[in-house]
Amino acid sequence: MERLGTGIGWRPEIAGAVESMPGIDWVEVVAENVCPGHLPESLGRLRERGVTVIPHGVSLGLGGAERPDAGRLAALAERVRTLGAPLVTEHIAFVRAGGTRTASPLLEAGHLLPVPRTRDALDVLCENIRIAQDALPVPLAVENIAALICWPGEELTEGQFLYELADRTGVRLLIDVANLHTNHVNRGEDPAEALAELPLEAIAYVHVAGGFERDGVWHDSHAHPVPQPVLDVLADLASRVSPPGVLLERDENFPEPAELERELEAIRGALEKGAAARGAARAAGAAEGVRATDSGEPTEPARQRLALAQTALLSALVAGTPVPEGFDGVRLGVQARALAGKRADVVGKIAPELPVILGTAYRDLFLAYAHGHSMSGGYRRDALDFAEHLLASQALAQGPARRELRAWWLERSGPAPRSRRPVVRAVRAARRVLQHR
Repeated sequence: MERLGTGIGWRPEIAGAVESMPGIDWVEVVAENVCPGHLPESLGRLRERGVTVIPHGVSLGLGGAERPDAGRLAALAERVRTLGAPLVTEHIAFVRAGGTRTASPLLEAGHLLPVPRTRDALDVLCENIRIAQDALPVPLAVENIAALICWPGEELTEGQFLYELADRTGVRLLIDVANLHTNHVNRGEDPAEALAELPLEAIAYVHVAGGFERDGVWHDSHAHPVPQPVLDVLADLASRVSPPGVLLERDENFPEPAELERELEAIRGALEKGAAARGAARAAGAAEGVRATDSGEPTEPARQRLALAQTALLSALVAGTPVPEGFDGVRLGVQARALAGKRADVVGKIAPELPVILGTAYRDLFLAYAHGHSMSGGYRRDALDFAEHLLASQALAQGPARRELRAWWLERSGPAPRSRRPVVRAVRAARRVLQHR
């Protein structure tokens, strides 16, 4: 397996710092944020220097009940080729549910949600990963995610689930030690036990990130310094195997470059500590009895059962339907508020004019909207739907803000930009009014 070394998540806000940072062997970019025809100049310069760039997908939903969308797979493959990446990564998660299989509206989470560790979910995930592997030009690695909630009736531990997944598909693993810590706090799962059960030879690389604890819940924010417990999990992993690569993730609230460099040094220190403790005795046989082969059973019945379960959960989180049996209602409430808050934050970044137009009322207005309106598409669609909702309701009083919002929505909601000719603009506006009656 290719040795990557030490890396950092490339983000536009820290592009200059990443370019000048010493000891950076590779970077990772969010695949959906890269436009193949307009690669950021910073990424181009890094590639010219020989720095490896790996695309990290967030929207495939490999853990969902439906088979991976061919268009999304093609787009991910295009980014792999554009970046000349030796590897591509995604998540063991579902991000949407509903649709024709459940005779219900399609729901978008806007977030990575955990799959149940059941045989049904494992069978579906294995088939989805094989489909993705066939469509991608380089090896695929999948990441364990952080979770606030537990599925009832789970049949496997996280380590067992990942072991079987790698064994049955040959997929590589992207192990996020921060997510192992998150699941330790939120779900009472021992990171050491998970590491002992993993197929260590399948690890492609490791993520390290920060977060914070509030009211007994750990939030994997990617916006705070890496805490010592996460570094301890990394050292434990490094005492079992030398990971091919380790990457620091930071998505917002970016510190000064010197602080990022200190975090990278702390990561290197944890790796050295683990390497010093690594002995001849490995975790061989820790997952004995877990190895399995495919049953050959068709996945359609499993897909149907998984679809119903995931739709019920996602509907409770984003549409306010009753909490499915067996779930912790309090934890679901925490997750629902976190999802709504994330939607507000991302929409505010994608459509920065909205917080400016609405001022301090933006967040309260959006959270009230999110409570009764689930995402039907991506975040750009969500921004337009939110603006349209405000214009069609009495939530926003008549005044300058409403007029500015209407102009913003008209500019972006049509198939073409607004014309500067008043007559053309009037005709288009009248057409939209008639369409929404």
